[in-house]
Amino acid sequence: MIDYPQINPIALDLGLVQIRWYGLTYLAGLSTAWFLLERRARASAGSWTSEQVSDLVFNCAVGLILGGRLGSVLFYNLPYYLDHPLDVFKIWHGGMSFHGGLLGVAVALFLFGRTYSKRYFHISDFMIPVVPIGLGFGRIGNFINAELWGAPSTVPWAMVFPGAGDLPRHPSQLYECFLEGVVLFTVLWLFSSRPRPTMAVSGLFLLLYGIFRFLVEFVREPDANIGYLAGGWLTMGQVLSTPMILVGGILLVLAYKRVPKA
Repeated sequence: MIDYPQINPIALDLGLVQIRWYGLTYLAGLSTAWFLLERRARASAGSWTSEQVSDLVFNCAVGLILGGRLGSVLFYNLPYYLDHPLDVFKIWHGGMSFHGGLLGVAVALFLFGRTYSKRYFHISDFMIPVVPIGLGFGRIGNFINAELWGAPSTVPWAMVFPGAGDLPRHPSQLYECFLEGVVLFTVLWLFSSRPRPTMAVSGLFLLLYGIFRFLVEFVREPDANIGYLAGGWLTMGQVLSTPMILVGGILLVLAYKRVPKA
């Protein structure tokens, strides 16, 4: 067993204002993604301008925050928030749904495309390779907040998380940071470094994220207010990830079917 590092979730206390590590991880992910998108824009032979990248980042950040929070409320704990509606706005305590954030970003991309007359998958293929950076930093924030911990385990690297009882557990936040952050970013960045059919990058992202998330859910403790949905193993995360796997696979097939044969 490894001791859980006791990290104060408040990075800086200024009295009336508290700066939390959770927010800083989001800021770090957004800033790094923005930097890399600027780099991709410079290599796009004029298809993207710096102004367009700035607007895209802003739109996606708004969509991520609104969609992620609403997804967490609707998918995971609606009865609680109906009784405590003001807690919906306390995002500094955590509680963001990736699948809700994905829907929020999808809407943001649609609105951005209408503004700049760009095709939807042209936009998504451009920005998706940097998305895993935000996912990785976000999982670090979950780990610091000691939330979304794993199921009880006897593996040598199991940890006892504050508020999770006395049993050692999988540090599933770190598993997700590695798979959804490091691995997914590496694969997508290398895959998108060469010309690919439209929709291929987006499809690969949906497929791989869905698979990674589905697998990690087997060692992640389900939300206490939901529990397992069926069979003593099926979780809400797996239910929400299954359409991603299917849609991702379909997009990849369609992308390569549209490529003219040599």
